[in-house]
Amino acid sequence: MTRRIALALTGASGMPYGIRLLECLLAVGIRVELLYSQVAQIVARQEMGLDLPGRAADAQAAFSERFNAAPEQLKVYGREEWFAPLASGSNPPDAMVICPCTMGTLAAIAAGLSSNLIERAADVCLKERRPLVLVPRETPFSTLHLENMLRLSRMGVVILPPSPGFYTHPQSVQDMVDFVVARVLDQIGVPNTLIPRWGEVPPTEEI
Repeated sequence: MTRRIALALTGASGMPYGIRLLECLLAVGIRVELLYSQVAQIVARQEMGLDLPGRAADAQAAFSERFNAAPEQLKVYGREEWFAPLASGSNPPDAMVICPCTMGTLAAIAAGLSSNLIERAADVCLKERRPLVLVPRETPFSTLHLENMLRLSRMGVVILPPSPGFYTHPQSVQDMVDFVVARVLDQIGVPNTLIPRWGEVPPTEEI
């Protein structure tokens, strides 16, 4: 059976990571259930010139066309769509990624809140022991941020700040985006060849 991955975009900086992740998941035939916050719409426009439609159906049609998704491969849900499969432990996704993840969303998940579908879907993944990956884009981290991340890490959540490595000798911003997206894909078990792996990169000469 085709895997189901939930992907949520929230209002932190770093929208290119989330959109590239969506593209990569669809390219390998993963069924994606997409959610995004209202602030994510503002960030997408600011960082990428990308208009995320207010209606879920419009977003589903736009992204399916943009990334040539197969029929029924992409499903977009509204923030208050409580009858979505993601809202119940009887039909959880195989894994969930929140990329980028705001500190507010991270804190709400750590506190067990479920005030919208993104938080509820994350809560379902926690209680059903499904992989949950958060990509928090903030700097510096406050003590409260770190305590919330530690609390979630102890629950088995993967905290994956978007910190690109430079041993691959990136030549563009896209290369650095792909580095982070590759690490996210690794965490949810999706094979990829976005970046050269350590040991496959020729060592640089010492100066």
